[in-house]
Amino acid sequence: MAAQLMAVRTATAAAVPDLATELDLATACTNGAAESMLARDAAAPASGGARPPLVVIGHRGKGMNALASPDERLRDVKENSVRSFNDAARVAGVSYVEFDVQVTKDGCPVIFHDNFIFTEQDGKISRKRVTDLGLDEFLSYGPQKDQDKVGRPLLRKLKDGRILRWDVRSDDALCTLREAFEDVDLCAGFNVELKFDDDLLYQEEELTGILQAILKVVFEHAEERPVIFSSFQPDAALLMRKLQDQYPVYFLTDGGTQLYADARRNSLEEAVRLCRAGGLQGIVSEARAVFRQPSAVARVKDAGLSLLTYGQLNNGPEAVYMQHLMGVDGVIVDLVKEITDAVAEFYAAVAPEPSHGDTQAGRFELLDMAAPAKMTPHFSQREISFLLRLIPELAQ
Repeated sequence: MAAQLMAVRTATAAAVPDLATELDLATACTNGAAESMLARDAAAPASGGARPPLVVIGHRGKGMNALASPDERLRDVKENSVRSFNDAARVAGVSYVEFDVQVTKDGCPVIFHDNFIFTEQDGKISRKRVTDLGLDEFLSYGPQKDQDKVGRPLLRKLKDGRILRWDVRSDDALCTLREAFEDVDLCAGFNVELKFDDDLLYQEEELTGILQAILKVVFEHAEERPVIFSSFQPDAALLMRKLQDQYPVYFLTDGGTQLYADARRNSLEEAVRLCRAGGLQGIVSEARAVFRQPSAVARVKDAGLSLLTYGQLNNGPEAVYMQHLMGVDGVIVDLVKEITDAVAEFYAAVAPEPSHGDTQAGRFELLDMAAPAKMTPHFSQREISFLLRLIPELAQ
């Protein structure tokens, strides 16, 4: 087993293919790869073949901004911006970018994660809810596309209550969903998170209006680009599935790592139940929930659902690799280059030649697309259980 892990860490890079084929979406650019990134897991065990390759999705583009983090990589480029999306699209192995969409009070879908936008004027800090802004006011914050204009200072409130200037190495203007479709490289599919405030109650009529505004832009501008929808808001996810059947809809869940008044959000079991009842195609779970309950992966797959994960654990190659072995279909990550390089190594790893008579299972061989059964190593259940116990330490 040690040889297997060493092989993963020392192998040369290889291209990783795209999610679009499995989802029966239009063909997209895949950075030189031709295989499906998200085939159903059930077929491989039945045929004795290997698991399908792992999908890597850029979180808010090339990664979220953690303004107080000592890791400068998390302040490299403005999250949820056209620049960040294109930077991620240029990384070999990234097939999708994930971003958050809200709708302004005048009906325009914009890309922004936080519920509130902060600024400073005359030494006073103020905030406004994004969905209470008109489009022009929303776009007036931060850098401006028109060089003759000066944008309002853009600040961000952290979870610990601090409010900091939104300073990154490579800044960019705020953008609309339409601008993303028009200006981002077609090689990047879009994972569109339908963003709603956990502290607000939404009536069906309001949800319908929001989702229809988003769908209008998608139908008019997506063209051949692969798109999937996702949402933590159960009713929004179910309604999006009812409003259209062209694009897959995934349910986002913390999987029990955080509890909510709505029981549908509190476990992977509830997520599976919701997806089956509403005809959703998959689940996006916090990675910690999967490691706390590895058996849930099989239940998700038995329900005919795809499984993606998100969270800080996904910035650790070892944690990502273990999820691949467990049957997870894809990971949403901040450290895009580091993780795509590691994933490529999973499929290009070369183990030392076994000695005469060595029949140890799990040796890597040079990836041969004609022999897919050799794409991933074999671990016994005992070895996997051992590795699962190591994951918290490895992920550091």
